[in-house]
This record gives sequence, C-alpha cells and structure tokens, in this order.
Amino acid sequence: MDDFSVYAVLGVNDPPRRLISAAGTRQCSLAVPAHVHEVVLFSHGPWGSHPAVTVELSGDDRGAIAVGTLTRHQKCLLWDRREGEMGRNSCTLTVTLEGESLVGAVNKVRLKVTDAPSNSATAALVGEPPRKRKRGQAGEQNGHPTGQENVCPNPFSSHSSTPSRKVRGKAQRGQACLFTQGEEKTTACGPQNPRVKGKQSKTPTQTGNLDGPSGRWGQTLCPIDPQTAILIGGQGSRMNFCKDPMWKLCAEDMSWVPAETLAEGPTPEARIGHTATFDPESKRIFVFGGSKNKKWFNDVHILDTQSWRWTMVEAQGKVPPLAYHSCSLFRGELFVLGGVFPRPHPEPDGCSDALYIFNPEMAIWYQPIVNGDRPAPRSGHSACVLQGKIFMFGGWDTPVCFNDVHALDLGLMEFSAVRTSGRPPSPRSWHGCAVVSGSKFLVHGGYNGDAALSDTFIFNTENSSWSSVTGSQLSAVPRAGHSIITMAKPSKQGSAADEEQEEMSEGPAQMLLVFGGGDNEGSFFSHLTTVLVDDLLR
Repeated sequence: MDDFSVYAVLGVNDPPRRLISAAGTRQCSLAVPAHVHEVVLFSHGPWGSHPAVTVELSGDDRGAIAVGTLTRHQKCLLWDRREGEMGRNSCTLTVTLEGESLVGAVNKVRLKVTDAPSNSATAALVGEPPRKRKRGQAGEQNGHPTGQENVCPNPFSSHSSTPSRKVRGKAQRGQACLFTQGEEKTTACGPQNPRVKGKQSKTPTQTGNLDGPSGRWGQTLCPIDPQTAILIGGQGSRMNFCKDPMWKLCAEDMSWVPAETLAEGPTPEARIGHTATFDPESKRIFVFGGSKNKKWFNDVHILDTQSWRWTMVEAQGKVPPLAYHSCSLFRGELFVLGGVFPRPHPEPDGCSDALYIFNPEMAIWYQPIVNGDRPAPRSGHSACVLQGKIFMFGGWDTPVCFNDVHALDLGLMEFSAVRTSGRPPSPRSWHGCAVVSGSKFLVHGGYNGDAALSDTFIFNTENSSWSSVTGSQLSAVPRAGHSIITMAKPSKQGSAADEEQEEMSEGPAQMLLVFGGGDNEGSFFSHLTTVLVDDLLR
C-alpha cells in the first residue's frame, strides 16, 4: 500500500505532481494558473481493500458539484475549466481519500484550485487541515431509450429532473416546463444556458407557517408507525432548497414537529428526487440518491427511529447516482428501479432501466439476473409491492411519457408487461402512488409534459383493471411532485361507533394523506389533504 498515490496534471505540458501517498502527503492545496484549462487526476499503485477518492467542485456562493470518483476501476478524472460550471472564477476541488486500509489518522485530502496570475510558472502545494463535509459521487450507466408508444404533448430535446415552467409560452432546451411561471430553473439533470436569465415569478408561493413545513415538491413522506410519518427534503420556490428539511407528522392530531435537531449524527445533505423507505423490522429509514442542483447522490443514509441517530453507509458494490427512481422494500432488501442519472455532453442525462438491490445486513449493492419483458428506461415513475410483485407505473424518458404497467415477480425475478382493462390514466410522471388494499394501489395527479394533473385512479392487481375515482376532494387541486401515504385514522377514545367499525373491518380505518407538490402555476403546497380510503374504494 506504500506505493499508492494520487497525481494531478495541469494542462498538456505539465508533468504529473504527486498529491497524495499512503506514506507521504495526505493534505494539500493546489493553485492553478488562470491560463490552465484542464486538471487531470489519476491514481497509481495498488488500491488495497476498498479505498476511493471522491472529487467535488465548489466556489463562492455555489453548492458543491460532484466531479467524479477515483476507484480501482476508474483511475483517472478530467476537469475542464472551459466546460465546468465555475468558469474562470475562484473555485475549489475537494478530494477525499477513503478506506481503512490506508494507514494514518488523517484520511481526507483537499485540493484547492484557484485562479493564479497567468504568468505563474508553477503551482504551489500547501497543506490544509481536514474538515467535515457532505459527500456525493457521480457515475455513468447504460440506459438508452428504447421503443415507446406514448408521447408527451410537448416533446423536449433533453430530460429534466427538476421541473420548470414555460418561459413566454416556449419550452427552453433542457427544461421540462413545470411549476414557477416566468421563472427560469436550473435543472438537476439538464444543462442550462448561463446567459439566459428568466424573470422572477410574481405568483405568491404557498408556504407553511411556524406550525408546519414550508411549501415544497420532490420531498419524501415516510410512515414509521400507524400514527407517525417523517418528512425529508424538498425544494420550494425559486429553486430554493427547504431550510426546514425534516419534520415529524403526528397523525393523531395532524400536528407537525420540527425534526431536524431530534436526531444525532450526520444528516443527509439537502436534496430532491430521493427515496425514503422504512423497514418495520429494523425500525430504520433508508434514504437513497436524489440530486441538488447539478450534484448527484448515490449515498445511503440510515435513520434509526428508536435511537434517533443518523448514519451513512459505506456500502460495497456499485450503484450509479440516481434521482427520481423508485425504491421498494421486500424481505429486508431495497429494490431500486429506473431513475435519471448524469451523462456526459452532448446527451446531458439519461434514464435507467436497471434494477439495483441493496442488502442492509451485508451493506452491499448488487444487480440480480432479471428475465422477461423489461420496461423501457424512465424516471419519475411509481412502484409498489403487492402479492409478491413490484408494480411499476408511468414515468418518462424525454420526449416520451408513459402510462404502462409492468410487474416484477420477486420470486421468479421476471418482468412482464401487464395487459390492463378499463380506462387507464393518461401518460404522466411525478405522480403520487399508494397501496390502498391487499390488491389495489392508487395513482393521483402528476405531470404530463404540459400541466399538473388532479385526477385519481385505482388499479386492481387481481384482474389488472383500472377504475377512475370521481367526486373526491383529491381532484380539487392539480399537483405534481407530491407525497401520498396511508395511515390509520385517529379514533375518538371510547367511541362505540369507531370500535364497531374496527371490528367489522378487522382493524382501524385507513386514511390517505397527501402533502406538498406544485400546481405548475407557481404555487407550492404545504397543507395536508386527508381522505378515507374506504370512501375512495367505494
């Protein structure tokens, strides 16, 4: 391991400079002359058991952007100033060396890249003490669009995971036209023209008060028991990530409690498009993936709801950074399907058709062998587990929007396209989905490429039929990027009617809770809408 080193090359005529070595320098800052347009990082020597070198780019008043990761399989990275987000301004490349097999108390290294005078002949190496930071990784994956039949009303030239509203009635390149009217959005997975600046929306944004979370979309709402749910993440107006990212919902009286300071340990960085999945056996919430501006995540954070402590998993195996994927729990493992991932220019992003499984006990990612009719690549879809199968609905891969249903048999590990009857929902993504019985799931709202939707449908897995729900208060407000969960209806203590109803239904009545989302007209919601599940099924 003494031979392991990481080197940097500044420009085509610069000799390699050793920055990190197992037995030598572990901390450094590298000043880069302004005329140098490229920085190459590469490793040399044996990697040992599991070290990795992650690289992030940050600058003044800008969030960190994942540049890439050096591993034993990818031993070289290139940062191009001419194509980088920071331009020629002062910026910092943060390089983190990980792995217990590298000896020494300090296992983090920082490489600062700042503009130096153009007549500088060399770059100075200066030691810098380590500090805590958030971590994200970028990667690539094969997930190219295949033959599809449902086309969005408005075709877009590139996919966008952060929806944006049309500007002057015309979709901008790399945008999906959702939410704030007249306001340009920098997408989480699509390039933007920095010279184009949209006007700020004058439409008032609906936000929460001191007693509840602010208005947002792209968050997760995760039930942890029949009367409690945890809200994580989200983004509000003007692309601002929520400063109140974590709340606890008590369904007994529909009250919110700020939960950001309730749990100890490193909390996940602000994000949207992630998933939060609760395991009732271990009483833990697993948060995976998501994006923040142009930063992508493939990290796994775990919240133990008994000790109220966050931990970040140092997982083995490979999984790409993903956002707007689905995550389903089955027999203690997490099944991640689809999603959007960063892809190099000229195609700025791509959708996945892959299945990744995370085993919490082994802390490892793996890809199983899957047969059958695999669904086309997509993101913004929904998935739920019923009768030993994962049912997958909707989503999109620009410019195509889907309304098909696929099922993954978890015993045979085989996909099949489900032939449905009844009038199906129109093609959509970023909709809400929830299981409402042992054989039925509900789909509500979403985005069809042009507008937010308010309709509601129920799918019966026993006969593969769709039915629409009319007359429900769910149809009052179009929304997309919202959260839908089911929880037990609070019963009045000592109520004979409630006790009789519970006996007849073999359990407490269930209610559907809808939170957040946007209406494609500049409003982001913070109120809760509740509907009895029995009323929807009737």
